[in-house]
Amino acid sequence: MLPKILVFAGSNRTGAYSGQVANVAVRTLVELGADVTRIALIDYPLPLMDQDLEKEKGVPENAMKLGRLFAAHDGILIASPEYNSSIPPLVKNTIDWVSRISKDGDKPLKPYAGKVVALCSSSDGNFGGARGLYHLRSVMMNVGTQIITEQCSVPRAQDAFAEDGSFKDERTAKSMQRACQSLIDHTRFAISRR
Repeated sequence: MLPKILVFAGSNRTGAYSGQVANVAVRTLVELGADVTRIALIDYPLPLMDQDLEKEKGVPENAMKLGRLFAAHDGILIASPEYNSSIPPLVKNTIDWVSRISKDGDKPLKPYAGKVVALCSSSDGNFGGARGLYHLRSVMMNVGTQIITEQCSVPRAQDAFAEDGSFKDERTAKSMQRACQSLIDHTRFAISRR
């Protein structure tokens, strides 16, 4: 059985580096034998997480759609930019809303239960957005996912991509391959233990 992996970027900006990194991840995961779904968070707009709003109207339908998608996949790969050495608000808001889900109608739904997660980052600086992944790793651990050790950070992202969308630098490509292979391996192990 092929592991089912959900991939999304942490930016909605046109031409965002994180979107390009997510595209490389999709190709790499498919080549390594995963069943991959690529989504864009712009298709799931959410209000800012607000418990008063949740109490009044419930969890927004787009958060429910994301929660169902998370639950339907064995693993998740997030390609995130870094905002001021931390997590972009789009990513944090998405994670927070999905964490509020405990049921879908009258059925239990735990979107993060048993999920294996890989993290990637990108920036136009020399650190490749890696500083933000410390915070993202902490948040994803707190919601109950298993975070793999391997990650791929893409420095100087404005110059990192070839015309076909692949990485120009072999070291970066190998880093992505290691992260994707580890995600697949850990996901397969998690599936075998169910």
